[in-house]
Amino acid sequence: MLNQLTISELSAKLSKREISAREVTQSCLDQIARVDGKIHAFLSYDADDALAQADAADKEISSGVLSTQKPLLGIPIAIKDVLAVRNQPLNCASKILGKFTSTYDASAIEKLKAAGAIVFGRLNMDEFAMGSSTENSAFGATRNPWDISRIPGGSSGGSAAAVAADECIASLGTDTGGSIRQPAALCGCVGLKPTYGRISRYGLVAFASSLDQIGPFTKDVRDSATLLGVMSGHDLRDSTSIPQPVPNYVAALDGKIRGLKIGLPKEYMIGGLDAEVKAAVDAAVKKYQELGAEIVEISLPHTDYAVATYYIIATAEASANLARFDGIRYGARVDGNDPAELYSKTRGAGFGDEVKRRIILGTYVLSSGYYDAYYLRAQKVRTLIRNDFLKAFEKVDAIVTPTTPTAAFKAGEKSDDPLQMYLSDIFTISCNLAGICGVSLPCGFTKNPKLPIGLQLLGKPFGEETMLRLAHAYEQNTAWHKEKAAL
Repeated sequence: MLNQLTISELSAKLSKREISAREVTQSCLDQIARVDGKIHAFLSYDADDALAQADAADKEISSGVLSTQKPLLGIPIAIKDVLAVRNQPLNCASKILGKFTSTYDASAIEKLKAAGAIVFGRLNMDEFAMGSSTENSAFGATRNPWDISRIPGGSSGGSAAAVAADECIASLGTDTGGSIRQPAALCGCVGLKPTYGRISRYGLVAFASSLDQIGPFTKDVRDSATLLGVMSGHDLRDSTSIPQPVPNYVAALDGKIRGLKIGLPKEYMIGGLDAEVKAAVDAAVKKYQELGAEIVEISLPHTDYAVATYYIIATAEASANLARFDGIRYGARVDGNDPAELYSKTRGAGFGDEVKRRIILGTYVLSSGYYDAYYLRAQKVRTLIRNDFLKAFEKVDAIVTPTTPTAAFKAGEKSDDPLQMYLSDIFTISCNLAGICGVSLPCGFTKNPKLPIGLQLLGKPFGEETMLRLAHAYEQNTAWHKEKAAL
């Protein structure tokens, strides 16, 4: 089935005209019709528009345009509902945006389109990217393709589930504290969080502006490298975009990892780590040793403070960013007798419980008398966490950890305990606080039931080449990424 193939496999077939972009797109649409009723990865999609884009791609292919010129030509890619795509809905899985439709493309979307991608569909997510299970969507929860009684992770759960279920060839998500890597691990696909500033955030609805990053979900590491290369680069429209040269990430996948040093942080092998997850990560570490990498024990001493630090900084930034959703300029509105009542009623009806919880917490830590005690102190601890990583990277080329402490848990299992839900991201949060890059890839399965386990690799700032080389070398010497969910 064409929808099960990777970008590189499809590009080769499209270039040789063995298949058409319309056939690839139709294969994805057929899969959505077959399985999405069970998974609910998509909030919406326009089949006619997707097929029209496919026909345009086929015309380009027939005129001689090659994948070397447009590396995503004819490839269907679905989008998390937090990124602006011209003339498509933009709701952030929230009621407060009503029937809002985007009037422009995000920078990352512009680059996908310029590379020939068929950009279609809005993928489900936790409302405003706030959650770890995609149970906080205003439009219903997404389920894990490996076991529909379980969560797919969050907040980019729809993006991970759609790739794992072969409903699209790749997808885009966002990662504020692990929202790409965690669902990728739980759904058995590859999820990449780039270095802060590597991909422009222009056109991304902000959750926490100093933490958010856009990144891809793919079926293998090579596809992840391809998408990263397409979307990276400086953008004057984003003040946090950094003018760094963009390497050829695909060319870096040469398998040469002998002599590279991989750090194993002792703080990550904690008591709450599931035994099967630990065994899978230990086996992956041994595989790296067999491949010639050197494993070095390192320390990241401020790890214990990461979750608390994250939930102060992220909620503070969220409370500021979400102030713009007030029912005045766009989106849903609940009228009141005066502006204060209008704001209160609109935001009360429009936001879900988790978003309200984070706005309240963020407003509290920024309030007079508490700013220094909470927000300012958290920023200082954030610097200590970043310095831990920079010091470690003086000794090692990358760091290896579990992506999540457990495999996917049952839907509803942690809904009434926000703290336990927040701890699902304990291994991913530090990466965002430090502004470094990270990737999750499959490294095994639990036995009963069979659920994916993810391996996380963390790289130096703008060290995606080495990180991806290590990820690709492991992937090519194992077969975990080839397993498919039985839907």
